[in-house]
Formats: sequence, C-alpha cells, structure tokens
Amino acid sequence: MSSTQTEKAARFLALHTAPKAFVIANAWDAGSARILAGLGYEALATSSGACAGTLGRRDGRVTRDEALAHARAIVAATDLPVSADLEKGFGDSPADTALTIRLAGEAGLAGGSIEDASGDKAKPLYDLGHALERIAAAAQAARALHCDFMLTARAENFVRGNPDIDDTIRRLQSFEAAGADVLMAPGLPDLESIRIVCASLKKPFNFMAGIKGKSFSVAELEAAGVKRISLATSLYRAAMSGMIDAAREVKDKGSFGYLEGSLTTPELSGYMRE
Repeated sequence: MSSTQTEKAARFLALHTAPKAFVIANAWDAGSARILAGLGYEALATSSGACAGTLGRRDGRVTRDEALAHARAIVAATDLPVSADLEKGFGDSPADTALTIRLAGEAGLAGGSIEDASGDKAKPLYDLGHALERIAAAAQAARALHCDFMLTARAENFVRGNPDIDDTIRRLQSFEAAGADVLMAPGLPDLESIRIVCASLKKPFNFMAGIKGKSFSVAELEAAGVKRISLATSLYRAAMSGMIDAAREVKDKGSFGYLEGSLTTPELSGYMRE
C-alpha cells in the first residue's frame, strides 16, 4: 500500500477523533468526486444505490467486482479519503465479509461498511449471532491491512421493517465489541432516538441523511452525539431530479429555461483536472 493511502487513512481516522461532527459526501463517479472535493469536503463515500444507478440498475444488483471498480475510480479522482458502501459484503458468510474488506483495502479505500441486512425478503436481517460473526471477520481483515481502515457496521432494523430501538442498540453494541470502528443505524426517526443510540455507544456514530422527514441539521446531529454524517444517495437523487426536470421541460414545453440556472461548461470544467 502506498504512502498516499496511508496518509489518507490517517486523515480519515483524525476526522473521527476531532471535536466536531463532519459530513462525508457520497459521490457517484469520478466527476462528482472532484466537484465535491472542490467544494471543500474532507472525505468521500460511495453509495451502493448511486453506484447501481450509474449502471442502470436498482440498489443491491451490483457485484463485488463492479462495486470495487466503482470505488477505485472515486479513490483515484481526488486525494481525499474514501469509504465504500459494501452492502452486506457480497455474500452471507464471515469469509465473504473478510474477503470484501481485504479487497477494499487493496482498492485504496480508507474505510467501508458492512450491514446486517440479508437480502432475503422472508428474513430481512441476519440473526444477531451470525451478524456478529460477519462483523468480527470483517474487523479481523481490516486489522490485517497495512494501514488504518475504518470499518463501519450497520444495523438495518429501521429500514428493514423492524423499527426496534432496543434491538438496534443491542446489535450496535455487539458490533462495537466485535471490532467495528464506526456504528450506523439508517432510518432512526427522530433526534431523541439518535441521542439514545449515540449515548449507548463508545465509538463514533454515523447518521445517514437523505430520508424525507428523517434528516436533521448538522448542528442538531452534532448536539445529539453524532460524529459522522453521510448523505447516501441524496446528492445523486438531487442531480437526477434536476436532469429529469430539465428533460421534461424540453420534451413537454419545448423550452430551455433550465439553462439559465445551470453551470456553464467552463464553470463545470473548472472542477476537473486534466
């Protein structure tokens, strides 16, 4: 692993130990990564949903090789540390999560997340014991890498039909004890729930912004104990919303009013490097 990756990993770790919360912005390709870096973000993440969208697919329909190729493109685009959304680790077994983390480190990533969602509609969440084994294997693989790697463990209860805060805390605490560096529980409904979860943990908590009615200001989240705020697919969805609105205007009205509020080609090019 290069000294550049080591330095990125050190900066990423430092963000998690700094006094204030920080926002990790989710890019969906090299161009968006460069724009976000140009806007002053200190770290980037991938989004499984956005990655799938760039391939014309729904979330969860991307292979490990495709996700890592996507991550490598974003890693190469800037000098910012990048953490990857690695879904459930592209397999059900602890060995699968370990392999995914090892390959993520080799791809130049500074971190990555593993979730406890099974992908099985009949049983959306892994049993806690199995979920714990998967995180423990991922943590062991992360520690075996040659530079720091921030492993995020995700408890998916609130977005998988089981909005049980007690079980969510139990899972997060188990993942914390198993070696996860960051904890995450997408879909928490309110600031009080976020406070309760953060107070139950010793390690940094990542709040996922991007759900209507369940996203809060950076100041509010920091006060609740959140250390890291990710944006999931929200920036990608915002970009696609603009594209759809503009395309509909042209098709339905025959006008081009969207151009008046758009970046010019030179302005956009200013974020790109040769």
